[in-house]
Amino acid sequence: MKRNLKYLPVKWILDGLARLPFGLLYCISDFIFLLLFYVVRYRRKVALKNISDSFPEKDEKEQKKILRQFYRNFADYFVETIKLGHISDEEMKRRMEFVGVEEIDKAFDRGRSVAIYFSHCGNWEWAPSISLWSRHKPSDKLVFSQVYRPLKNEWFDQYFLKLRSRFGSVSFDKKMVFRDLLKLKRDNILSITGFMSDQKPSHGDVGHIMMFLNHPTAIITGTETLARRLDMAVFYWDVDKPSRGHYRLTVKPIADHPGEMPMYSITDRYGRMLEETIRRNPAIWLWTHKRWKHPVEMPEDNAGQP
Repeated sequence: MKRNLKYLPVKWILDGLARLPFGLLYCISDFIFLLLFYVVRYRRKVALKNISDSFPEKDEKEQKKILRQFYRNFADYFVETIKLGHISDEEMKRRMEFVGVEEIDKAFDRGRSVAIYFSHCGNWEWAPSISLWSRHKPSDKLVFSQVYRPLKNEWFDQYFLKLRSRFGSVSFDKKMVFRDLLKLKRDNILSITGFMSDQKPSHGDVGHIMMFLNHPTAIITGTETLARRLDMAVFYWDVDKPSRGHYRLTVKPIADHPGEMPMYSITDRYGRMLEETIRRNPAIWLWTHKRWKHPVEMPEDNAGQP
């Protein structure tokens, strides 16, 4: 009760902001950009180093242009996420387009659960609106879900969980996701689950290494391992941002039966597809995370990998 009272003004502010039209929200976003980029300078050195190291072929002017546009997109992400608290299904469909959803629907028709490789591109908080595009809807026979890491602040954790459930999806704690999905499988309940697989591997992940954005990079393998163990059809969501406040996610198949593919081939393909997404529009990726804080080296047998 004390916690709820403490955060009551925050709730009022966020609810009020969610009711504002997008035009006003983007005015607020412009102010947030100026604050983050010029005043607070939030992780600017980290972001610029990541961009310059990833695109050494671009000159300093191009790199800084990507940096500024990234922070503009980052500010948009904040207000767009708050807007989830008060947005109609119709408006969300106008702003978040899914292309190729029929491929996922066909997997459901075959009785297959689905694993989605996703990333911190565009506005990833809008991705659960996939349920608005699929022929299949959340029910006691089909679960739409995403994997998440609980926030340390319990109030904000519950706030984001509420936003992420806006279109009927549920959130599975990363530490418990295999158990939760295994239970669904045993109960003959299909699922579609989004895995944010572009961060550095967690402790205990074997961290398959590949060349990614000009860096030897340890890639999360837990997504592939889980998809193999549960025999889930695997897809990638290719993100683009045609204009401000509008995103397009294109569904791209990776593997129908992952167990039939060589180990780590799914992870490798995801890494290559994600790199193509980022190179096409570098400013939509989350450059402020310390992806290469702990450098790794390419194994000798993969040293010549492109």
